[in-house]
Amino acid sequence: MEYVSSAIIWKEGTKKIYTHPKESMKRMTDGTLRQDLLNLPETDPVVDRLVEQIIGRVADKWTMLLIEILTERTCCRFGELAKACEGISQKMLTQTLRAMERDGLVTRTVYPVVPPKVEYRLTDLGLGLSKAFCGVWIWAEANFERIEQARSDYADRKAHEEP
Repeated sequence: MEYVSSAIIWKEGTKKIYTHPKESMKRMTDGTLRQDLLNLPETDPVVDRLVEQIIGRVADKWTMLLIEILTERTCCRFGELAKACEGISQKMLTQTLRAMERDGLVTRTVYPVVPPKVEYRLTDLGLGLSKAFCGVWIWAEANFERIEQARSDYADRKAHEEP
């Protein structure tokens, strides 16, 4: 039996998952992966909205940077995060951390001391997202030259276009 979940396809009883670049590219070029993706069953609108919200959350510049920092350092105070996220305003850092806490990606621990001490750390959900994002990093690294070439080709085309 074959299971399909978004862009991941696997066969029951095997370790065959079509996420390996060579297999995925072969399936993409012969059309089978694209066809599988087009034939996905109807999904629950509530789940669709949640997925869209989470993608919107992680697509934001600061969320992924905070996840990276918290993955590397395990636990950080607000000031440490502010220093590590060069260019982020206090308001944006606060909003981003609150949204991440609401979505279950980070925990916020307040210690009853003076001055107040607050620490942030990734939850299991946040660590899972960090691990999933590693796939995007690996993809970008593997396709760096192709992306640079595409950008160069685009710039050349735009430079030769008449306004």
